[in-house]
Amino acid sequence: LHFYLRDHFPSEDEQTKTYNRVMRTMAPCPVTLRTLDVGGDKPLPYYPIAEENPFLGWRGIRISLDQPDIFKTQVRAMLRASAQHPNMGIMFPMISCVSELREALAILHSAYAELIEDGIQVNLPRTGVMVEVPSAAYLAGSLARLVDFVSIGSNDLTQYILAVDRNNERVAKLYDSLHPAVLYALQHIVRQAHDAMRPVSVCGEMAGDPAGAILLMGMGVDSLSMSMGNLPKIKWVVRSVEYQEAKKLLKDALRMENAAEIRAHVYELLEQRGLGSLVRAGHS
Repeated sequence: LHFYLRDHFPSEDEQTKTYNRVMRTMAPCPVTLRTLDVGGDKPLPYYPIAEENPFLGWRGIRISLDQPDIFKTQVRAMLRASAQHPNMGIMFPMISCVSELREALAILHSAYAELIEDGIQVNLPRTGVMVEVPSAAYLAGSLARLVDFVSIGSNDLTQYILAVDRNNERVAKLYDSLHPAVLYALQHIVRQAHDAMRPVSVCGEMAGDPAGAILLMGMGVDSLSMSMGNLPKIKWVVRSVEYQEAKKLLKDALRMENAAEIRAHVYELLEQRGLGSLVRAGHS
């Protein structure tokens, strides 16, 4: 966020102060810092990127790896903040192949070695990969084995699997994270990550949607990331539905042909549990 609040790239010291403040505020809870994730629908005003199709262009880790000075400055700042805050994790966005993740990890380890050589005591935080493009979904197992945790970006993953720009009003109605193809992809990622003994979290609109949360629960997702406003209702849903029920719902859903049918099936259970108000509130 602090990259958007300035009119220039923040220096290493500026970034270190920001990360220290965040980590100190949240301690001892775990905090995951994502490396620079701009481009697409997240442009920086002082770093314009003109592209015909920005969602398929220069964004996320691609920018970081093409601009190693910017990238290393950021990871050095994160590492410096980690010295006093062992609750830190670092996550790499928009990874599309194993070589990108290896290169990002190499730069992180190079920054770590530089700081140690300079006599600066730092920790090497947990590392994670964001799975948000179809190629990463297919490679989930290989990617997971290189890091400590996996995070699924459901918004972008849905958009790329369905070839739907969710910001385009002409086709936005086709965007739905409960589409069977998206559910199959999510289930594959979770299974591959768990086979590698790595925990899986999900962020994006799906995690804050009662129907989505139940199906993710049925897949065995370990944690959900959402806005504060969605926390109470998702907490209520998770506490009201048994894990085995969620697994059966998922199994039923994967036999269905479209998102509308799946959503109606999940909503029926919510109504039976007296949680229909959550459904109606979300679609009023």
